[in-house]
Amino acid sequence: MNISSFNKKALYLSAALLLSVSTLKVSAQKNAERPNVLFIAVDDMNDWIGPFGGYPGVITPNLDKLAKQGEIFTHAYCSAPACNPSRASIMTGVRPATSGVYHNDQPWRPVLSKAVTIPQYFTANGYDVEGIGKIYHDAYNDLASWPVYHKVVPSPKPAQSPVYGKAHFDWSPVDAKDEDMGDYKNVDHALNFLNKDRSKPFFLAVGFTRPHLPWYVPQKYFDLYPLDKIQLPEVIENDLNDVPAAGVKIAKPQGDHKFITENNQWKKAIQGYLASITFTDGQIGRLLDGLNKSKYGKNTIVVLFGDHGWHLGEKEHWRKFALWEEATRVPFFVIAPGVTKAGSVSNRPVNLMDLYPTLIELAKLPQKKGIEANSIVPLLKNPDTEWNNPSLTTHGLGNHSVRTERYRYIKYEDGSEELYDHENDKQEWKNLAKDPKYTSIKAELAKSLPKVNAPNAPKQKGGSLQD
Repeated sequence: MNISSFNKKALYLSAALLLSVSTLKVSAQKNAERPNVLFIAVDDMNDWIGPFGGYPGVITPNLDKLAKQGEIFTHAYCSAPACNPSRASIMTGVRPATSGVYHNDQPWRPVLSKAVTIPQYFTANGYDVEGIGKIYHDAYNDLASWPVYHKVVPSPKPAQSPVYGKAHFDWSPVDAKDEDMGDYKNVDHALNFLNKDRSKPFFLAVGFTRPHLPWYVPQKYFDLYPLDKIQLPEVIENDLNDVPAAGVKIAKPQGDHKFITENNQWKKAIQGYLASITFTDGQIGRLLDGLNKSKYGKNTIVVLFGDHGWHLGEKEHWRKFALWEEATRVPFFVIAPGVTKAGSVSNRPVNLMDLYPTLIELAKLPQKKGIEANSIVPLLKNPDTEWNNPSLTTHGLGNHSVRTERYRYIKYEDGSEELYDHENDKQEWKNLAKDPKYTSIKAELAKSLPKVNAPNAPKQKGGSLQD
């Protein structure tokens, strides 16, 4: 080897080394600039929390505090009023009407075998990703989404179960401490994650099980809501009289509601739901306090949402599984450092499916094709900006609800309709669908109905047991 060739090779090696070091520095700098994401899913939490005003006197200090730190959306809605289709559509960006996943007993992965989920996309783009608790419907958790995953931890049950209700529809204090509850233990996992040093940005998903049924939480949370102080939701007699048969069939007034009223359980059930909300609020507070005390508090996007709403007797209906306001409206919070302003409120209609494109944009990741949703970053920058995207909710094949700031329009598979004017009827007591004055409004709202209604995805026995 002559001196010239040796020097030339040495020069190449030196240049390569400098390029490698420079690339590492650029990569490290890029990672340092990218925000972390704390993705919080809460099961069955409706708008009965402080910032959303659904129930007077509810005790949710941590959610109240969160609302003051970022932006809330007063008109946020789920894509489906059931756990499995709601979460599957959030995580894949594919609508229920496109996938055919409409109910809890339909596994979503076979029909969406090629779907790249939110955590998979963040993993592919250099994030440390971990999942804790209930992010997908328990029966169809997607282990392919998680490099690391901590499964849902069960909570204690009463010695006698069911106590007041019936299977999967019960409420009672349990002889347990907070530390014994599954959600508490899941937060412990999250706090361990937040206390570690990381060279890459992270995406941490934490799913809370309560206030999902059964409403079993420690006695002290029930004590916060004495039965003589419980307020029933505002209802009217014969509320279902102007609802088409397809809607009455969904409501099932001869099911849960008949059981509740005949057994004098309405106030006790509400007490159990409120107790579960306040318990969960405490665990959310532990998680957010841990984030704020960590080194990541100032560079972490926080999103928190309920996966769908919940009825507690409105329209003679209980649980979710309906297309009315109580089943479809969800709490939705976003804190995006450098983007959102503390205490912001947006009244524009948004959908939980908007999370996928929003997080991609906030994290400055490459755009992804095939997401059937809208980034709400413009609303995070300006809550009152012009927004022409009604929110679509689907429950079963061919049954859809379109929600704008003012109206809710429901169209069932058989062609029957409901229309409610929230400016004058927030409880959705008067169905205006047959009034010819609203023909043009219905036609305009109908433009947001999906053009595709995929056939039902295959069902799996036992998939809906934990709804």
